[in-house]
Amino acid sequence: MSYQLADLVRLMACLRDQEHGCPWDRSQTYRSIVPFTLEEAYEVSDVIERGKFDELCAELGDLLFQVVFYARLSEEDGRFSLDDVIDAIVSKLLTRHPHVFPDATFESFGESQGVSVQSIKKTWEAKKAEERASRGQLELFDDVPLGLPALSRAQKIQKRALKVGFDWSSITGVFEKIDEELVELQTARAAEDSVAIQEEFGDLLFTIVSLGRHLGFDSEQALRLATQKFESRIETVNRLAKAQGIDLAIATDNEKNGLWDQAKAL
Repeated sequence: MSYQLADLVRLMACLRDQEHGCPWDRSQTYRSIVPFTLEEAYEVSDVIERGKFDELCAELGDLLFQVVFYARLSEEDGRFSLDDVIDAIVSKLLTRHPHVFPDATFESFGESQGVSVQSIKKTWEAKKAEERASRGQLELFDDVPLGLPALSRAQKIQKRALKVGFDWSSITGVFEKIDEELVELQTARAAEDSVAIQEEFGDLLFTIVSLGRHLGFDSEQALRLATQKFESRIETVNRLAKAQGIDLAIATDNEKNGLWDQAKAL
């Protein structure tokens, strides 16, 4: 027997049943399950970045359960159901892909003409702008979530600012700005001004995000990968140290550098 989406919806309704359901699930609210939703999303990202695709199915199931949970809460409140969620996303994607569905229906699939990726991006952004305006979101950054990871939000804010002409014309300008921010950070350190140091460090990080954008990389993902690489090498260094009888707490710089080089070679 293979369970289907309808079975997951039914299971969620049973868990939330006020008489026979699970006390923990019954006690949850929209706000209380947000941390779990974020955690599940990051776990999906983690298994992909680690190449553990045998774990992806289970992680996607955990993430899907979060969507069903929110939909159930909303259905109980008389707001909308999971069917409404599905209807809304299908309708939106049909509309946002005129190069695939010319008249925003499944029936028009296969009737489109070839278009460039750049043209697709412009159409997508134009449709999003129309939707923001229809919701009354007239300010440039109205719909950029405050809860996004800082690097991701910085990149999104920069991309949105690009639409009104605020960006460097070339990557050379970004490198020059990084040099400028480094000087300002050193000046703040020399003045021992903790407030200015934090501000200048933030400016430097923000400019680094811009550099990543100009290079065509997502800063959040790049930092995660770099952190994972560092984590892996430190674990290798620790194993090598134990195998060689070296106490890292009192090891010399030369010993540590030697272990680090060995870890890189491995």
